[in-house]
Amino acid sequence: MEREKFGSRLGFILISAGCAIGLGNVWRFPFITGQNGGAAFVLVYLVFLVIMGLPIMTMEFAVGRGSQKSAIRSFHELQPKGKNWGWFGYVAVVGNYLLMMFYTTVAGWILYYFVTSLTGGLAGKTPDEVGAFFGGVTADPWLQMLFMAIVTVGCFAICSTGLKKGVEKVTKFMMLALLAVVVVLAVWCVTLPGAGDGLNFYLVPDFSKLTYAGVFAAMGQAFFTLSLGVGSMAIFGSYLSKERALAGEVVRITILDTFVALMAGLIIFSAGFAYGVDEAAGPGLLFVVLPNVFNDLPGGNILGALFFLFMSFAALSTVIAVFENIVSFMMDLRGWSRKKSSWINCALMFVLALPCLLGFNVLSGFAPFGEGSVVLDLEDFILSNNLLPLGSLVYLFFCTLKSGWGWDNFMLEANTGKGLRFPKQIRVYVTYILPLIMLYVFIQGYINFFA
Repeated sequence: MEREKFGSRLGFILISAGCAIGLGNVWRFPFITGQNGGAAFVLVYLVFLVIMGLPIMTMEFAVGRGSQKSAIRSFHELQPKGKNWGWFGYVAVVGNYLLMMFYTTVAGWILYYFVTSLTGGLAGKTPDEVGAFFGGVTADPWLQMLFMAIVTVGCFAICSTGLKKGVEKVTKFMMLALLAVVVVLAVWCVTLPGAGDGLNFYLVPDFSKLTYAGVFAAMGQAFFTLSLGVGSMAIFGSYLSKERALAGEVVRITILDTFVALMAGLIIFSAGFAYGVDEAAGPGLLFVVLPNVFNDLPGGNILGALFFLFMSFAALSTVIAVFENIVSFMMDLRGWSRKKSSWINCALMFVLALPCLLGFNVLSGFAPFGEGSVVLDLEDFILSNNLLPLGSLVYLFFCTLKSGWGWDNFMLEANTGKGLRFPKQIRVYVTYILPLIMLYVFIQGYINFFA
C-alpha cells in the first residue's frame, strides 16, 4: 500500500505536538515544579529539554521518514545487511501498548471530571467531599470502565477513518482549541487577587531552593515530556514529505510542547497561591486540590469545566497519536487494512487496560511495590524507568554507530529539505556524551524509585 501523507505541514506539527503534549505537561510538570523550587527548576528543565530532547526527537523522525515504516519495521528497513537491530521494533510495540494500558484509564478520569464540572456536579462540595469524590471514582470499576471504553472506542474510531480525514483533522481541531483554552485560562488566573505570589514563585528564579534531586527531576521531566524512546514520534516522520529539514520541525514541536507546560504552570500556581494551596501538593493536585480552588473562584464552574476540557484535549491528543502508532504496527507487519487493525486493536486495548483500572478496586490487594502501590505504578515503572530511557539509547546508537544506520545516513535524512539543519558539530556530543546522560537517567531512576 502507498504510504499515507499529511495534508499539511501544520497537521504534522500539531499532531506531533499533540503526541508530546499530555499529562506530563499539564499534570506532572506543575506539581514537580512546585516540589522543586519553582522558577529555578523551570530554567534547568528548559536547558535539558534542548540538550537531550531535541537530538533524540530528530533521530526518531529521521528513522521514521528514512524507512517510511512504523517503529516495528523501521529498523529492519534501515539496518545494514547482516545486522539485527530489528528486534527493537517489538520492544517499541510493547512500549506503546503499555503506555495506553494506563493512559486510557487516566484519560477516562479527566473526561469524567470534565462532564461532572460542566454539569455542576462538583459545585458546593467541601474539600473533604471533593477528596471523597475522587476516591469514589477510582473505587467504581464500572464507571472507570465506561469512560475508559469511551476514550478507547472514540480514539480508535478516529484512527480508523484515515490519516488526513481522521487523525489529522480531529487532532488539528483539538490542538488549536487546547491552545485557545489554555491562553484564556492563563489570563483569567493571573489576574486573580493574590496571584502575584504564585507568579513570583513560578517566574523569579531562586537557586537556593534547587537541590540535586531537583536537577535530576528536571532532567527526567525534559526527557519524558516528549514521549521519546518507543517510536511514538517516528510514525509521524514516516508520513512526512522530504520538503523540510527535520531539526526546524522538531524545534517548533518542542516550543509548542513547552508553551503548554508553561501555561499550565501559570494557571495552577496563580490560582493555587491565590487560594492558599500548597505549591508542593503532589499528584493529587489535579483531581482533589484544584477542584476545591475552582469551587471558591468567581465563575468557578466555568473555569473548572474549561480546565478539564483543556486537560481532556491534552490527554486525548496523546491517545490518538499513540493509537495511530498501534494501528500502523499491524498494517506494516501483517498488511491489514486500517479499519481491520483499528477495530482488532480496539478490542485488545480494552482488555489490556482492565488491570490498571481494576487495580484501584477489585485488584487493590495486589501491591507490586509494597503497601499503597497499584497496578498503574508497575506499568508506569516498566515504561518510564526502563523502556523509554533504554529505547532512546537504541535510537542514539542506531543513528551514530557504523553497525547501525550510521551518522552519515542519519545526517543526510535529517538535513534533506529546507529549513534549520541538524548541526554536524555536535557529533561527538550525541555519540559519546548524550548516551552517558541517558544511562545516568536510567540508573538514577532506579535508585530514586527504590530509595
